Amino acid sequence: MNYDDYFRSRLDGLRSSGNYRIFADLERYVDAFPKARSHRNGTVQDITIWCSNDYLAMGVSPMVREAMKDAIDRCGGGAGGTRNISGTNHYHVLLEQELADWHNKEAALLFTSGYIANMTTLMTLGSQIPGMVLFSDSDNHNSMIEGIRHSRAPKHIWKHNDYDDLHRQLSQHDRSTPKLVIFESVYSMDGDIAPLEKIIDVAEHHNAMTFLDEVHAVGMYGEQGSGVAERDGVRDRVDIIQATMGKAVGTIGGYITAKSHIVDFVRSFGAGFIFTTSLPPAVAAGALASIRWLRTHNTIRECHQERARILKQRLQSLGIPVMASESHIVPVMVGDPALCKQASDELLEKHGIYVQPINYPTVPKGTERLRFTPTPRHTDEHIDHLCHALVQVWEHLGIKAKAAAA
Repeated sequence: MNYDDYFRSRLDGLRSSGNYRIFADLERYVDAFPKARSHRNGTVQDITIWCSNDYLAMGVSPMVREAMKDAIDRCGGGAGGTRNISGTNHYHVLLEQELADWHNKEAALLFTSGYIANMTTLMTLGSQIPGMVLFSDSDNHNSMIEGIRHSRAPKHIWKHNDYDDLHRQLSQHDRSTPKLVIFESVYSMDGDIAPLEKIIDVAEHHNAMTFLDEVHAVGMYGEQGSGVAERDGVRDRVDIIQATMGKAVGTIGGYITAKSHIVDFVRSFGAGFIFTTSLPPAVAAGALASIRWLRTHNTIRECHQERARILKQRLQSLGIPVMASESHIVPVMVGDPALCKQASDELLEKHGIYVQPINYPTVPKGTERLRFTPTPRHTDEHIDHLCHALVQVWEHLGIKAKAAAA
């Protein structure tokens, strides 16, 4: 085999299909977010970011920044090792205590990312519990899919958010069989929200444990912001809640919360935790400050939901094909990978608007889209500018007809 030719041909295939990923080179303005500088083709352009997962702009909060700088001055840049070998800093302990209390659980465990939290926990439970059978929602995130795959445990895929299909599949196994039902609260590409109570009812009926990914919900739902499970009054019925600090909390890292013996089991047997250098203390300090603030400021969540609602209404009134979304996520259908990238490029180059095209394999082929995530800092003027630009791009590229056909 000519290895170089193989790599080049595969990459050329991505480019020709419109699925080749190009990273935007950005500098955020901490005092003017969602404004940023875009470095592109040797030029610098002021733009507005419309696709950040820093949903509440906590990553640029002066309070979070000060907490991180203070921790650096106290503890230095890195943690110095794995959690077992000199890498457990007091900020890690404080943050785990805060996370457990936030979700009304006995304990929490930090990971370097939400991806690693999902993969490690599911891989550990699936491989270490004799006879364990895993039941995964068909739209679950890649991190959950990989954790299930690497566990090598038997698995069943149930139809997205279909608790009747889940019940049917669970019914094929005896109540004494160890079972884990795996699902998300907010699904980030479509913006839909799972019927948590119904899913938990089914799982409990069949004596199955539950694993809930709240990555796109923590900080944004519930009176204290711990997620949809809090909002819907079911968090005490979920066995394991997993989430991230890399989105609404505004820093980086993932975690699980559960009963203390479950958390200790993952801590003791999870390779992705045991052998990984722990988060820098400054990251833990920033996350801790962010969460403490979010727990007592529900108005930011109300403002966030209002911004998302206004954007959906404006786009719908203009005939832009907004996909149905129950959450803060505003997906706009394009239905063609090349057009999706063209639309993203044109918005950036001609209108100073950055929104990343979402193509396969992140979403199924034929459902390519632009995914907008308004924040509390997106003003009416920002929304006006976006709407005006989208109408021009849609007309220029003829996307409306393409999207309707898809």
